[in-house]
Amino acid sequence: MGEQKVTASRNAEELRYFMKCVLRDVEAFEKLVESRQIESGRRRIGAEQEICFVDPAWRPATISQQVLQKLDPKYFTTELGLFQAEFNLDPFGFEGKCLSEIEDQINLLLSQAQAVAMEHDARVALLGILPTMRKEDLCMENMTPVPRYKALSDAFDRMRGGVYRCRIKGPDELIIQHDNMMLEACNNSFQVHLQVDVDEFPLLYNIAQVVAAPVMAASCYSPLLFGRRLWRETRIALFQQSVDTRRDELAEREFKPRVSFGTQYVKKSPMEIFHEDIARFRSLIGLDEYEDPFEAMAAGRAPRLDALRLHNGTVYRWNRLCYGISDGVPHLRIENRVLPAGPTPVDEVANAAFWLGLMVQAPLEYGDVSRLLDFDDARANLLSACRLGIDAQFNWLDGRTWPARELVLDCLLPLAHQGLKKAKIDRNDRMRYLGLMEERMLSGQTGSQWMLKSLAEMQERGSPMERMSALTAGAFARQESRKPVHEWDLAHVEESGVWKEHYERVDAFMVTDLFTVHQDELVDLAANVMDWRNIRHVPVEDDAHRLVGLVTHRALMRFFAKVGPNDRAIPVSEVMEADPIVVGPETSTLEAIQVMRNHGISCLPVVRDDRLVGLVTEHDFMVVAAEFLEQKLRED
Repeated sequence: MGEQKVTASRNAEELRYFMKCVLRDVEAFEKLVESRQIESGRRRIGAEQEICFVDPAWRPATISQQVLQKLDPKYFTTELGLFQAEFNLDPFGFEGKCLSEIEDQINLLLSQAQAVAMEHDARVALLGILPTMRKEDLCMENMTPVPRYKALSDAFDRMRGGVYRCRIKGPDELIIQHDNMMLEACNNSFQVHLQVDVDEFPLLYNIAQVVAAPVMAASCYSPLLFGRRLWRETRIALFQQSVDTRRDELAEREFKPRVSFGTQYVKKSPMEIFHEDIARFRSLIGLDEYEDPFEAMAAGRAPRLDALRLHNGTVYRWNRLCYGISDGVPHLRIENRVLPAGPTPVDEVANAAFWLGLMVQAPLEYGDVSRLLDFDDARANLLSACRLGIDAQFNWLDGRTWPARELVLDCLLPLAHQGLKKAKIDRNDRMRYLGLMEERMLSGQTGSQWMLKSLAEMQERGSPMERMSALTAGAFARQESRKPVHEWDLAHVEESGVWKEHYERVDAFMVTDLFTVHQDELVDLAANVMDWRNIRHVPVEDDAHRLVGLVTHRALMRFFAKVGPNDRAIPVSEVMEADPIVVGPETSTLEAIQVMRNHGISCLPVVRDDRLVGLVTEHDFMVVAAEFLEQKLRED
């Protein structure tokens, strides 16, 4: 899709024309399949690497356009966010030392991007989701100004007809609304491609569906979003919800999301996937230029199938069917889209080796998996893997329920070894990459486990943003060491680096877990909440969570001293300070301190769009000052 000139299709005539092109491409593809013009007997592999740029404070750095100007466009290209980019590897024959050659090329291209990023005082990080990402980073100003992204954004906005909602529940829970599709820009992946023959496609595609869950469980690296601990691989839930075009009004209809595992196994032909996706999902964007496929075939050229590929590029299956052309010959690929970027290139290649080995050997071991495992169980397995990682349980092809780690260690790694051996992969490569996967499983330290254990080890040290920065800095430092993730020591808060950057704004350290009361509730409740929670301020909200007042410990003391014992049920509204002084989350810390001094107050509610999002008090500043003083004294 990135190679094509696209346009937003806004009127019925344009949509009809584009669909006519799609259907003509489908007809041409069917002819290629029937006449056996799709390449066979050839195994190639390839990969796409998504990267993110971070600034000295480990926050997103919107420098992709400046960086890409100095990099080879044969390999490097844009991504949705200005803080992202992608590079595509060369195709490799699936044999010999192809795995170590892939790792070498990743390291080479990564070092090239790193060198240019450093010219802009930034770094390149391999992270499934950048821990320091904030909602405000996902604004339209940070969308890469490329026509296809704007066209997609306009199409998604039009089809959704409202806000973008996201709700993900893990150890913590995230419920947010956003006004654009940039939530998807949080995600960074490592996408692996395997070329397959037409005749074997149904068998291999179904294998890819079944093994997605254990491969995912062993590879998780995205447990955090906006500081919340969610799924072990939060990318999966976030991607589905961030580009979901379904509306809320028709809850009775069983609409399918554009990001999905699919609805059933493939039975006979790759055409089943194209047919279902075209039937289910409306066109989002169109083409400025179109090559008639039958004219190309008549001229002896492989047809590009531009319209079909473009439509396919706006339906996001976790295992995607891809049509391509190599050396003038059309071919088919299965693209594995579940794997996260990182933690290191060697970890990524280990993940790929595990998947590729299974793709070779599992068909020989299990045959037609559609006869052994219900499709809904295969889909549920992937969901469990994303939520729980190596702690997941899977219903498997042998009829047993397996813990993920045991299934990988006892059953699947031996299969992957056999598969890579059958593919004539170099023995040193087999032992290295699958050995790393085995050590990762034995240690229990995936990328997600490393992040969560590091965060737990930090406990309450530093501000929330400081802890997220420490995780990002720690991941980058260990990525640079090229040690696999199971050998990483835990990150510590001191790695966050630039102290000032983490306390410049009040949202870096404001309290967000708040106890509030309603203005109509009993004032005695507010008094008890203060006593029970050892706090001196209780915000007052209405039913829509709009801030309407503030109850302070001092105000309560004055009130009860004035009225004395009173049996009347006094509402909070009689005691609260109406219309308290507030600040926004982006307010500088220095400004907040000055506001508190000027007005002689000890508490500042933090609001966005009149709704309470946090609270900053004198006590919070004292905690920060104490930590800073202790740090400086220890340095001296």
